[in-house]
Amino acid sequence: MSAQIIDGKAVAAEVVETVTAETAKLIKETGVVPGIAVVIVGEDPASQVYVRSKGKRATECGFHSVTHTMPEDTSEEDLLAMVQSLNDDPVIDGILVQLPLPKHIDEGKVIQTIAPEKDVDGFHFINVGKLGTGETDTAFVPCTPAGSMVLLKKALGTEDLSGLNAVVVGRSNIVGKPMANLLLSANATVTIAHSRTKDLPQKCAEADILVAAVGRAEMVKADWVKPGAAVIDVGINRVDAPEKGEGKSKLVGDVAYDESAEIAGSITPVPGGVGPMTIAMLMANTLTGACRRAGVDAPTY
Repeated sequence: MSAQIIDGKAVAAEVVETVTAETAKLIKETGVVPGIAVVIVGEDPASQVYVRSKGKRATECGFHSVTHTMPEDTSEEDLLAMVQSLNDDPVIDGILVQLPLPKHIDEGKVIQTIAPEKDVDGFHFINVGKLGTGETDTAFVPCTPAGSMVLLKKALGTEDLSGLNAVVVGRSNIVGKPMANLLLSANATVTIAHSRTKDLPQKCAEADILVAAVGRAEMVKADWVKPGAAVIDVGINRVDAPEKGEGKSKLVGDVAYDESAEIAGSITPVPGGVGPMTIAMLMANTLTGACRRAGVDAPTY
């Protein structure tokens, strides 16, 4: 058996195409332009690249996009004041504070200062609570698990996961826990597994849907995968690649891809699977915020 490859790049492009078309429609019919503000503190190179890509994609979607770059030694008080000013700005629908922040700033305090209705990352306790209680229609869902669900439903060809056993390996607040809640909302029977789980390989091998989100390179082996299972690999790990030359590296997921692809029914590659979906769903969340501001229904994906 050779698995269906779940093409995250192609699906992300579809999401962005929908966002772009619906944005143009929203502006034409209501005059509301989706607005996103990104705040970055310091000069972390990876964060700078990521912020630029978010801004570029937002502009392509037709959004009003602003980036506020603050110096490394910015005080927590000044950052909180910046967030509050964006909360008060009527043309901003989404606020994203790029993490990690410098060590002298309390990330939790900053995240909880973002107005829940502008928290397009889905990290505010109000959005976390809504997702945990099944209020997915009014919550902002974190972008990576939201994108993973879009890929999963496309691969399985259904919105309803009734009767399917799902195992999520990883219990982070950013991916593992919200992913489990989304799977529950879609009627799957869900197990959250982690480093303390007894007989982890056997638990995984019982899953019709296996989501790997632990940050350990190629930890999930082929014998952890149930034949025909849908495998969503959220991991992005950089490892040495001597076959490419001295000092070279490559990106791999949390799943041993080549061997698992022979067993699974469908599988996301790394790179090119879940990764492209994250920024696409950030754009989708921002549009949703704008639609709520305009009092119209937001698109689904």
